[in-house]
Amino acid sequence: MRRFMLIRVEDLTGVSGTGEVAEGTVFSSGLAVIHWLREPYAMGVYQTLEDVISVHGHEGRTQLQFID
Repeated sequence: MRRFMLIRVEDLTGVSGTGEVAEGTVFSSGLAVIHWLREPYAMGVYQTLEDVISVHGHEGRTQLQFID
C-alpha cells in the first residue's frame, strides 16, 4: 500500500477548497481509496489512481503527493 495526499492548488467548483483536501491509499491491486478532509468527510473507492485524478484532478489543478 502507498499513502498519498491530494493537494488542490485551485478549486474550480468552490466546494472542496485548496491545500490538502483528501488523503488516500493505493492498494497493491491498484484499487484507490480517498477520504476527504472537509465536510462531509466522504470516502470514495476507485478502480485505479488514474480514475481518482480523472474525477478529482480539476484539470491539472490538483497534485498527488505520496507520503510513503
